[in-house]
Amino acid sequence: MTLVFEIAKTHLLSKPKQTIVAMLGVTFGIGMFVAMVSLMTGLNDMTENLAMTSSPDIHIYHDNTLERKSIAEEINPGGVNVVYHSKPKNETPKVRNALRMAEIIRKHPEVRGVSAQLTSQVFYNYGPIQLNGQVSGVDILEEDRLFNIQGKMKQGRMEDLIVNQDGIIMGTGLARKLKAKTGDRVVITTPQGFTMTLKIVGLFQMGIGAIDNVKSYANISTVQNILQRDKSYLTDINIKLYDFNLAKDIAPEFQKTFGYKAEDWETANATMLLGVIIRNILTYSVSITLLIVAGFGIYNILNMTIMNKMKDIAILKAMGFSGGDVKNIFMIQSLTIGLLGSVLGLAIGFLLSYLIAQAPFDGGDVLSIDHLPVNFKLKYYVVGILFGVATTAVAGYLPSRKAAKLDPIEIIRGQ
Repeated sequence: MTLVFEIAKTHLLSKPKQTIVAMLGVTFGIGMFVAMVSLMTGLNDMTENLAMTSSPDIHIYHDNTLERKSIAEEINPGGVNVVYHSKPKNETPKVRNALRMAEIIRKHPEVRGVSAQLTSQVFYNYGPIQLNGQVSGVDILEEDRLFNIQGKMKQGRMEDLIVNQDGIIMGTGLARKLKAKTGDRVVITTPQGFTMTLKIVGLFQMGIGAIDNVKSYANISTVQNILQRDKSYLTDINIKLYDFNLAKDIAPEFQKTFGYKAEDWETANATMLLGVIIRNILTYSVSITLLIVAGFGIYNILNMTIMNKMKDIAILKAMGFSGGDVKNIFMIQSLTIGLLGSVLGLAIGFLLSYLIAQAPFDGGDVLSIDHLPVNFKLKYYVVGILFGVATTAVAGYLPSRKAAKLDPIEIIRGQ
């Protein structure tokens, strides 16, 4: 094997340009694979984390939508037929006994936190500016256990809401659009025409424009006053689990127990999850294609090398080298190109990923980020080098097997 290695080394060094070209094909294939996977998985992780930190694992609410049945399905030919109005009843979104439900849910072994609240669409009025948005009446301490409100405060303190019954904590995007700041007072108007003046005691930032640009937090009693409702009026129960992956299994259990709609986070974020799947498919498809193309390049180069080394193969076999020895010579060349190209590709991929992570990026009103998220997980580098070596091994095996089967007599006669 020592001699086989020496011969393989001689073949690689005899035509350095050809060897470098083959190695660069693997290098850039692996480099682009690492850079693309790092960026795309970083984006996927960021969107998933933002969604999980800003939305409940399970959301319980009163679903007013009804399935309308055809009158023909209700006809009883042999009896009395009663026909009701086809329109749904005018029901409020109130969840009855919401606080009692929250206490029962809190005792579930998989539940980490529960927040009973009420939410309403409102108009924010500040000077000449009027914006449509949403206000949630919450127990801010319970809400903090679910969504870490304290860690997302940009101005003011979360506790200030507790001591200010006319206070409100507003999203940074909404405050920016209103041109308002902490300490200012805004007029809140409901679609029913009720109004109340509230003081901005703090600003929060979830990182998602769909929340930061429209949402505010107030005390439960404050929002009940705005809506002219009694103290038992609550519309939502948000739940966080110790393991969010169990939400899809636990949600039907709560829905059956309490008789209200229980929506898990996967159902609520189905569009986002579909986007993650599509991005992963595109990323891996393009990356694997790059590596396969690099493999074809190595195959062509080794095939041409064998054609140029016909005399050498004939001499080696005439000296007593077996077909397996000849195959090993070319397999060593292929694996050497693959290993060196993969290692260099990992370095280039890491450098590209680092440069992408440092490049400034303005998320605008959609995402509150100033740099692109990049994932530097070790497993993607391991996958890259394994796939690079495997691709070159397959690309080298086909021509090396052909070299092993060559008959030295026919080669010499042909020459």
